[in-house]
Amino acid sequence: MRTLLIACCAGVFIMPLMSTMMNLALVDMGRFFDVGAESLALVNTIFLLGSVVSMVPLAKISDIVGRKKIFIIGLIITTICSIIAGLSAYAGNFTILLAMRFGMGAGSAAVSLTSVAMLTEVFPFERRGWAIGIQTAFIYFGSAVGPAFGGVICQFLGWNTIFFFILPFALLALFFISKFNMNFKLHEGKKLDQKGSVLFSATVMITMFGAIFLPDPKGFILIAVGMVMLYFFFRHIKGAEFPVLNFGIFKYKVFSRSVIATFMNYASSYSVSFFLAIYLQSIGMLNPMNAGMIIVIQPAIQVVLTIKFGSQSDRIKDKRILPTLGMAITAAGVLMIMFLGEPNINLPFICVILAVLGVGYGVFSAPNTSAVMSSVPPKLRGEASGMVALLRQLGMMVSMTIAMCTISIIMGSSSSNAFIYGLTSAEQFSAFIAVIQVAFGICFVMCVIGTLASWFRGKNPEGISEFE
Repeated sequence: MRTLLIACCAGVFIMPLMSTMMNLALVDMGRFFDVGAESLALVNTIFLLGSVVSMVPLAKISDIVGRKKIFIIGLIITTICSIIAGLSAYAGNFTILLAMRFGMGAGSAAVSLTSVAMLTEVFPFERRGWAIGIQTAFIYFGSAVGPAFGGVICQFLGWNTIFFFILPFALLALFFISKFNMNFKLHEGKKLDQKGSVLFSATVMITMFGAIFLPDPKGFILIAVGMVMLYFFFRHIKGAEFPVLNFGIFKYKVFSRSVIATFMNYASSYSVSFFLAIYLQSIGMLNPMNAGMIIVIQPAIQVVLTIKFGSQSDRIKDKRILPTLGMAITAAGVLMIMFLGEPNINLPFICVILAVLGVGYGVFSAPNTSAVMSSVPPKLRGEASGMVALLRQLGMMVSMTIAMCTISIIMGSSSSNAFIYGLTSAEQFSAFIAVIQVAFGICFVMCVIGTLASWFRGKNPEGISEFE
């Protein structure tokens, strides 16, 4: 069990490390490629798109061929794409960078969804919250050290070198997973729903690209096409022998409402680090290293609290208390962001916001994931893990889409380039504040919805004793 836990922790450490380092590299990256804030938001969004598109098919494939194999393949894909992305600077090609970010998203999805499922299978119910808490803490640890590392690396070595810093962790994960013998083939002999997989991936791809292009008319057209394809996808899986997505899993109330809370949590707060990284550098005129030292507050608190509350969730019978409290605290942090309205940055206030959000995430994540994975029978845990990862990534993508749309609508493409070189005029600053207020006003509403969904999921006092 310890070998698997180390491999999973090292594997999931990579994605948040890269993401948070990436946020500190965005300004330098924008200057290097001469692109604006909308294009830089696409660097994060295309990564999330790659993970969302591949998440559901990979969850099904992992049940057929083995979760360990998919975990290893995901690590290899992530590593190769990261190396090529780092070399894209020498080619001066922004498109190559975006393509590799898409591949990194797909690889990270494989690692993320299989790791939770494997830990759930190996660790008994009374230790499951602790194990998931440790793994989640490493996700937050990656987020914690990423800003500091990213800021220092960008300032002294160049933004593209951050892509090479995941190699030691990928090799560590590969070494320890190779020592683990189980492969978890729960659906061995079943066939992959190829048509359903293609329909799902195409539906998500077209719909999300439509959202990215909003408010351009072609965005609405793509979304409409995506909705038509969604209809055919639903129609297909009703008659499929081995559907790629089993909607029967949503009959479990604790599961369905817990994953709604997961989606709302990430959709409401993921773009915080994106906005603050640019805010601190373009308005506060901080260098990447100093900006990173401030942003590190949130994930550092998450690391400490996630381990504590992951273990605490094993001892609390009412499984809704901790996740709901975490969602409510996150809502308070999101609401506070809307008051960043002064011409001069208020660093103490920003630090308080990040601390509040860190507490919210730390209280919510591990207890909520443990409740999700413990609310379905063992044969559905692979799909449950995939659904959690899917809705988490969808939430992140929705958060970034909201950011991109508000920037585009309020500031426009030309004005958004000012993010990269500094907001100097009163008009630009006012527009930026309007972006924050609108974006996080929407996010606050989602936080409230997530809090309600979390509380009304049910107490689930006996866990999944009826399945064990």
